[in-house]
Amino acid sequence: MAAFPRHSSLRQAAIAGLVAGLLPLGGCVVGEAFAERTAITGTASTGAASLDYAARSATEAATNSVRPADFRQYIETLWPAAQARGVTRATFDEAFRNVAPDPEVVRLTRAQSEFVRPIWDYVEGAVSAERLRLGAQAAQRHASTLEAVERAYGVPRSVILGVWGMETNFGGFTGSKYVIRSLATLAHEGYRGNFFRDELLTALEILQRGKIARANMTGSWAGAMGHTQFMPTSYMKYAVDGDGDGRRDIWTSIPDALASTANYLREHGWRPGHPWGMEVALPSGFDYVTREASFAQWSQAGVRRASGGNLPPSGEAKLFLPAGANGPAFLVTANYDVIKRYNSSDAYALGVALLGDRLTGGAGLQARWPKDEPAMSASQRKELQDRLAALGFYGGETDGRFGSMTREAVRAFQLQRGMRPDGHANMAVLDALRSAR
Repeated sequence: MAAFPRHSSLRQAAIAGLVAGLLPLGGCVVGEAFAERTAITGTASTGAASLDYAARSATEAATNSVRPADFRQYIETLWPAAQARGVTRATFDEAFRNVAPDPEVVRLTRAQSEFVRPIWDYVEGAVSAERLRLGAQAAQRHASTLEAVERAYGVPRSVILGVWGMETNFGGFTGSKYVIRSLATLAHEGYRGNFFRDELLTALEILQRGKIARANMTGSWAGAMGHTQFMPTSYMKYAVDGDGDGRRDIWTSIPDALASTANYLREHGWRPGHPWGMEVALPSGFDYVTREASFAQWSQAGVRRASGGNLPPSGEAKLFLPAGANGPAFLVTANYDVIKRYNSSDAYALGVALLGDRLTGGAGLQARWPKDEPAMSASQRKELQDRLAALGFYGGETDGRFGSMTREAVRAFQLQRGMRPDGHANMAVLDALRSAR
């Protein structure tokens, strides 16, 4: 029978589902998004940290206060922390044997598409015809596994499929880089502070415990692993045994990978029986000042499902306008925010949600994206953030990467200026900022 974690709070639900007659349980180009740069948040995929990251980093910070410029010298400074985690010298030396910095990894930290490409390019790529074809095959081939995982964890198969498709094109490409080398490169660079150092030390623990052989420990450029791209700390905390063989193998076992993904989402607050959200049609003359309300209140305001029909009778939702008032509109629930715990980019989360919906019979987008909108250059994007920061609206890093912090800052500026507060950063907003005093 399918196996689920013995110490999980969800085990009783899993057993009940399996006893009821579930069948046995039988991870695109990798999407590594980072949120706008303020602090590390807990996510499973890249840009993620385990919940004990801060505490561990504080304990180990003294051993990493100064990073040697020489890569091999830096690696040697990690030995005391690795040893304290139970890593033997033999495992340590073998893990770093012939390891040198990877220049491609450094380059890729500056090329994260979720914040550079227009969101419609990213989302349309997420639901491409080829991905839908592969996803339909995966959904059919692993139907019993998806059913078992959904019943055990309360996370719908649509979302599991969406994550799997977005992360590795349903296992088509799980990454070919040696995880230790990638993490060591990022840690030595000091990218994201001590975050990747902690992931590197955790990866050494995984090797020490024999969870995966050195030769098979491959993944993305940022160290995400397996079918659904778990970072090492997320693997240690949330990976589960989905096929009953006593191992947590997210690299080659699809049941393990999908059950682990569901476990991660459920443990981060997924509410069974509630949608992630839906595309909606806004009435003429809609008041964009309203941002969050109950579905009943949205209905009273004239908001309807874009595909037809009424909104859910209960629950709360926020209005999300990823391309402003001239693009598709969505009402998103707390479950959408849970998807963002996997990867904190809105483009990623929307891609997961829409891909999963399409693979389980949902309609495509009804509204059109504003593709005729003038594109902003990198310097213009940075200028917009710089000007928002100078006026006190924005507190993130002014790197030209737009995410939720930029959207909220734009919205606050629009409200102050009497503009339509849709939160969309474009040339019209930049022009208004240039004339602001």
